[in-house]
Amino acid sequence: MTDNPSLWRRWESYRPSKTTWFWSCVACVIATLIVGFTAGGWATSGTAAQMAKAAADDATDKVVAEICVNRFEKSPDASTQLAQLKKAATWDREYFIEKGGWVTLPGAKDPVRGAADLCVNQLLTTAAPPPAAAGGSS
Repeated sequence: MTDNPSLWRRWESYRPSKTTWFWSCVACVIATLIVGFTAGGWATSGTAAQMAKAAADDATDKVVAEICVNRFEKSPDASTQLAQLKKAATWDREYFIEKGGWVTLPGAKDPVRGAADLCVNQLLTTAAPPPAAAGGSS
């Protein structure tokens, strides 16, 4: 019978050199970084800051768009304005909303960028606002 040790016996008797240990650790670190940044969802501080700014801008645009729709629908000539908005060219609708001041917050000089497009989309998908009631009963 030959003296062929089992795999477990060879594993127990294996003693790696310091070089092997070092390069094994380096390979594990590199593999961890690659997996972490690609599939693990890790991000650098710069990327995280960009993502946070984009999320904040998106949230601001959505809030201002809701305010825009509310202000637009409560305006005295909302039906007329909506008809003009629908007649305007597609590329000119955002300017129509910005020019009307519906996406400019009180105290601000400039309209909120990105909110006009969302406001236009919401206005065009909602039903026509009812005409403003004269007399104002509460």
